[in-house]
Amino acid sequence: MSGGMFDLSGRVALVTGGNGGIGLGLARGLARCGAAVMVAGRDAAKNAAAVQELSALGAKADSVVADITDEAAVGAMVDATATRLGGLDILVNNAGTNIRRRPEEQRLEDWRTVIDTNLTSAMLASRAAHPHLKRGGRGRVINNGSMLSIFGLPFHIAYAASKGGVVQFTKSLATAWAADGITVNAILPGWIDTDLTRKARTDMGGLNENVLARTPAKRWGDPSDFEGIAAFLASDASAFITGTAIPVDGGFSVQG
Repeated sequence: MSGGMFDLSGRVALVTGGNGGIGLGLARGLARCGAAVMVAGRDAAKNAAAVQELSALGAKADSVVADITDEAAVGAMVDATATRLGGLDILVNNAGTNIRRRPEEQRLEDWRTVIDTNLTSAMLASRAAHPHLKRGGRGRVINNGSMLSIFGLPFHIAYAASKGGVVQFTKSLATAWAADGITVNAILPGWIDTDLTRKARTDMGGLNENVLARTPAKRWGDPSDFEGIAAFLASDASAFITGTAIPVDGGFSVQG
């Protein structure tokens, strides 16, 4: 896409966990609007496949292998993006993980893994990206939250805590960086058909039926459902929207 308020030509995006699932959906949305996209992920082969897919859309794309829980690695990831793609205008903090256990069975090492991957990584990447985002004067940060920032489930204590933290982190960052011309928003995915949720459907009996019954759209979400929200929140169309948390869940979270 070129021209118009959704045009991202000349802008550079970094998408953590952008080599599959929701992350790749977000990356596709940015690429379709003309942004150059850096895919960050731990799996080099998946990164390469994502770059090939984004390049086929006509976008300039590259990838970097990074551990987003490591402070030095995050700094190197941001530096690589700015050096290889010519700057950084859009940061998508998407990388995440989940380890399902009841609260009384929660192991400290698993808690730390989930919190560090889902929440601390967003702080590290945002902090490292700030000088680049500020320099361009219209920086964008998009954080991947979850509908579990709205309500709870018994097997998702660490995940829910991390995603609730993402929403509050988003609000605080939005107020801190507004003067720098940077907007910061979160998306709250519902039940989306990804590798993670396919495993959940195996582990949690009746999940598929319950999701379909409660979702007004009567389907699971697809990673492609995130292309539009990525384009919107990264573009000039959302210039006066910051600190928000937008559900992308087919209406699941508004059902009683």
